[in-house]
Amino acid sequence: MMHEASLLPDTAQSSDTIAVRALQPHEHARWDAFVDACPEATFFHRAGWHTIMEQGFHHDSYFLYAEQDGRIAGVLPLAHLRSRLFGASLVSLPFCVYGGTAGGSAPVRQALDSAALALARRLGVGHLEYRWREAPENMATSWLQKPLYATFRRPLSPDAEQNLLAIPRKQRAVVRKAMAGGLHSAIDYDLRHFYPIYAASVHRLGTPVFARRHFALLRAVFGDACEILTVYHGQQAQASVLLFYFRDEVLPYYGGGSVLARSTGANDFMYWEAMRRASARGYRLFDFGRSKLGTGAYDFKKNWGFTPQPLPYACQLVRARALPEVNPLNPRYALFIRAWRRLPLPLANLLGPHIVRQLG
Repeated sequence: MMHEASLLPDTAQSSDTIAVRALQPHEHARWDAFVDACPEATFFHRAGWHTIMEQGFHHDSYFLYAEQDGRIAGVLPLAHLRSRLFGASLVSLPFCVYGGTAGGSAPVRQALDSAALALARRLGVGHLEYRWREAPENMATSWLQKPLYATFRRPLSPDAEQNLLAIPRKQRAVVRKAMAGGLHSAIDYDLRHFYPIYAASVHRLGTPVFARRHFALLRAVFGDACEILTVYHGQQAQASVLLFYFRDEVLPYYGGGSVLARSTGANDFMYWEAMRRASARGYRLFDFGRSKLGTGAYDFKKNWGFTPQPLPYACQLVRARALPEVNPLNPRYALFIRAWRRLPLPLANLLGPHIVRQLG
C-alpha cells in the first residue's frame, strides 16, 4: 500500500550522517539481514510484518530505518492502528509481543524516535507505543510506563532429559503422565486441525478470534520460520500450536486445546514437544511469550520453572491525556467477555476478526 509522502519521514531528514528512511518493497532482504544480525531485534522486527499489517489487517505501516554511511544502523517497525472502539495509535508493533527501536547508537535511536513522534503527530493519534522487550538505557522521561505484561524466556539444553528435569517436579509429573497416556505429536502442513481447536479455545476465554486467513498469511510470509505442531490421542487432535523460529529461538505463539486437553494433559504435552523438537533441531532458547500479571497463563508459565521478566512497554501521549486501558483485566470489559463466551461459536468466528483487528 502506498502512503501520502507528507505522512512519511522526510528521507532527507538527518542528524549528522544519520538519515531516516521508510522501508521499500525491494529492501525487505536488506532489512532482514540487519535484523538477523542485531542482538536487540526480535522475530517481530522482521520485514514480513509489514505485509501482515497491511494485507492481513489493512493497517497502514511505516517501517522506518536509520541509515548511516550507506548501511542500516537501526530499525523501527510501526503500524497505524485505527479503532472506533479504542481510538487511534501508532504502535511498534500491533498483534506482536515485542517491538520498538532495535540497534544503533543513542543518536540513531533518537533520530528514529523523533521521526516516529513527528509521524504520530501528523497522523493525529492518541499515543505512540513501543513494545520493548528490554528498555534502552537512559530512556527519556517523556515515555510513560504501566506494568502489565511479563515475558518468559529460558535456555534449552541440547539434551532432552536435561530439559525435562529443568521443569519443576509437580509440573514434570503432569508431562510424564501425558507422555505415558498415549499422546503423540506431529507437524501439520495445513490449518485443518489447528484453526478449529484454536478458535474454540479462545472463545471459551471470551476473546475474539483471528480470521483463518491471518494464519494462512503468516505461513505464506514466514515460510519455514512458521510451523504448526499438533498433539493427537490416536487420530483425535486435542491441542495445537503455531510456532515461530528466529535465529536460535522457538516461540509458541498461538495455541489452544480441546475440552479434553485438560484431562489428558495435551496442552502440557504440546509445550513439552515444542521444547523437545526444537532442542533436537539445534534451537537453544524457548520463548514462552508474554502473559498479563495476575492471570492463570502467568502462573502456568511460572509453574514450568520460567522466571517472569517484566516487559517495559512505553507510550508517549500525543493527543490522549492518559495511558490507554485496553486490556481484558479492565473491569469495564468484564461484561463483554461474559457475553462473548455465550455467543454461538460460528457467530463468534464470523464477528471476531472484525473486532480483533481493532485491538492490536
